[in-house]
Amino acid sequence: MEALLHQVLSGLATGGIYASIALALVMIYQSTHHVNFAQGEMAMFSTFLAWMMIQAGVPYWIAFAATVALSFALGALIEVAVIRPMRQAPMLSVVVVFIGLMVLFNSLAGWLFGYTIKQFPSPFPPDAWYGSAFMTPHEVGAIGVTLMVMTVLFLFFRYTPLGLAMRAAAQNPASSRLVGINVNHMLMLGWGLAGAIGSIGGMMVAPVVFLDPNMMSGILLYAFAAALIGGIDSPAGAVLGGFVVGLLENLIGTYVVGTELKLSVALVLIVAVLIVRPSGILGKTIVTKV
Repeated sequence: MEALLHQVLSGLATGGIYASIALALVMIYQSTHHVNFAQGEMAMFSTFLAWMMIQAGVPYWIAFAATVALSFALGALIEVAVIRPMRQAPMLSVVVVFIGLMVLFNSLAGWLFGYTIKQFPSPFPPDAWYGSAFMTPHEVGAIGVTLMVMTVLFLFFRYTPLGLAMRAAAQNPASSRLVGINVNHMLMLGWGLAGAIGSIGGMMVAPVVFLDPNMMSGILLYAFAAALIGGIDSPAGAVLGGFVVGLLENLIGTYVVGTELKLSVALVLIVAVLIVRPSGILGKTIVTKV
């Protein structure tokens, strides 16, 4: 029973990390209706920036804040320089661009920082009071960070004029322009937020899987499954889906298929959701009359 409880809690902690990346995927999808396949590599590159600052002697939380800010700027820059000129391009061309960005960030990280595995520090002390025999302080902290990010996003999009403008621009760009909203600026801010949220997820997962240019390849797949399960257009659904995927991955991977086939759990979940409920748990089902 204790082993089962440990797997459940550990799965929820891992799911919190998946939820962070899934949130970033949802942010991009709401803005462009495309899935950013480079989201994981962007988060990995941001984590390397944080590691570089920490190695230079910058305190962790200052490096954390600086990385989030730099990642926001990087996401906004990518939208302006790469995505905006492709706005009217065929979908296949946009997919190729996303794959190109994924390869670019992976290669750039390997060139600048090397492919050797590096340790990344956790901001949560190993002997913190909130740790237990079932969950490490880092696992508890990762869940707390994910819930905090979701709460901040909810308050931002629900109660601030800028958040409401971003929601309007994502849902109906034509009408938003008619009421004076600068849709280009809103899309740029959406990409910036996705970059910032992804960097937080990267810094939370790096102490667990260690830091190297390929650390996000499997995690992006789990995050994509989380976004689909919760609803690719629902931030709350992305968080819920992240916890569901983390829990199922741990339980099924441990007690059913074994750790060697854990990644296949995400693939099965993706296919099952696309067949049974493509809109996800909290996603909206759009019906078009013809």
